[in-house]
Amino acid sequence: MKRNSREITASFRPTTKWFRNSQREKKHLLSESQQSQRQNLDRIQTERDRVLADVNELSAACDRAEQELQQGWVEILSQQTALTEVVGKYRGKAAPTPVQTQPAVFQPTDTPVPVLGHVMVQSLPSAPIPAAPAPILAVPVASYGAARGTGHYHGNQTHQLQRMTFGGLGSETGQINCPYGVTVSDEGEVFVADRWNQRNQVFTLQGTFVRQFPTVVSGEEKMKPHDVAIDEEGNLWVVGETDFAHFAVQYNKQGRVLGKFDLQKTGWCRGVAVDTRRNHILITQTTGDLFNPHGEVLVFRPDGTLVRTVGQQQGMKYPWYVTVDEEGKILVSDCGNHCVYVYKEDGQFLFQFGSSGSGEGPLKHPHGICTDRAGNIIVANYGNRRVEMFDKTGKFLKRIATDMMEPQAVAMAPQGQLVVTDIKEHKVSIL
Repeated sequence: MKRNSREITASFRPTTKWFRNSQREKKHLLSESQQSQRQNLDRIQTERDRVLADVNELSAACDRAEQELQQGWVEILSQQTALTEVVGKYRGKAAPTPVQTQPAVFQPTDTPVPVLGHVMVQSLPSAPIPAAPAPILAVPVASYGAARGTGHYHGNQTHQLQRMTFGGLGSETGQINCPYGVTVSDEGEVFVADRWNQRNQVFTLQGTFVRQFPTVVSGEEKMKPHDVAIDEEGNLWVVGETDFAHFAVQYNKQGRVLGKFDLQKTGWCRGVAVDTRRNHILITQTTGDLFNPHGEVLVFRPDGTLVRTVGQQQGMKYPWYVTVDEEGKILVSDCGNHCVYVYKEDGQFLFQFGSSGSGEGPLKHPHGICTDRAGNIIVANYGNRRVEMFDKTGKFLKRIATDMMEPQAVAMAPQGQLVVTDIKEHKVSIL
C-alpha cells in the first residue's frame, strides 16, 4: 500500500526535533566544559604569579651577590646581612602546593531522550612533591663567574646548560642555511643572519618563528649577511656582501632599509657591533691574501663617516666578530691569532688573552663573542667545538657548552639567555 507524501513527512518530524534538541544539548555541554577550563586556568595563573614573585626575589638577590662579587670581598660582606635575610625567608618555606585542577568528565545518559549526558567537575588526587632543600648562601672560594640565568659556578669546571634548539638546514620558513650572525632585541626577538638564504629571520626566545625579510641593499639586489647588531633605536645593522661589493645596511625591525654605506670589497667575512652610548658602528675588516692577512676594526658614524681604526698595531690576522661591553670596552675575536683583543672605548689597547690549544683557556679559531652584564666574556671556541666563559680580565672561568659541532655566533639576551648558532647543524640554541 502506498503512503501519501503528508504521511511520509509527518513520520520524519520526531527525528528532526530530536536532532535540533541534540544540537542544543551539545552547545550546553561545550559551554560547561569551557567554563571548567577557564576556572582551571585562573587557578593555575594565580599560583604561577605567586611562585614567579618568589623566584624574582631570589633571582634579584643572586644578581646582587654576583655584582658584589665582581667588586670584591668588602662589598659582598657588607651585603651579607641583607642577602641572608632574603635566603632565610625561603629556608623554611614549604614547596608550592600543586594546583587543584578540576577536569570536566563526560557522563553519557542511558535514557532514550535527546539528552546526551552531563559534565561533572571532579578533583584529581595530587602527586606528592618532594620537600625542597633548604637554600644555602655560599660564597665561592675559587674563581667565580656566572652568566645571568645560568646558575652559579665554583671552580674551573664544565657547566653544561640545558638548551633548546631550532632551525635546521633548508630554505623554507624557519629553516636556516649558515647562521653566521645573531643578536637579540630588548623585546626578546632573536635576529638570525641566514647567509645563503640572503635574509634575516626573526624568532622568539622559545624558538617560534616570527617573520623574515630579505637582506636587500637596493632595488632587487640582495647581499649575503655576515653578522647583525642592534642599535639604540632598536634598528638592525647588517654587514654582508654581494658579488661585487661589501655593505653595511641599516634596517628597521620589519626589514625596511633605512640607510647604508659601502665597505671595501675583500675576500673575508666581517662582524658588526654597535656602541650605543656613542652611536658608533664597529665593523671588522681583513685584507690581504690567505698567507698574509691583515686585520683591523673600523669605527663609523651611522652615515658612514670613519671615526677611527682600531687594532692595527697588534698584528691582527683575521678579526671576525666584535662586541662592546657595558663599560664601552671593545672586544675582538681574532680567528687567525687564536685570541681575543680588548681595547678602551677610544681604541687604546688594554690586553689580549687566549692562544692556540685545546685545554682550559686556549682558543682555537675563536668566532662569536659577547659579554654578560657582569662583564664576563663569552666566546664561541669554534675549533674546540665549545662555548666558554672568561672573566673581564681574560681569566678562564668555565665551559658553558661542550657538545656543539661548529659554534659560530653568540649573543646575550636582556632576559639572561645565551643564544648560540651552529653552522654545521644550521641551528640556533638557547641556553
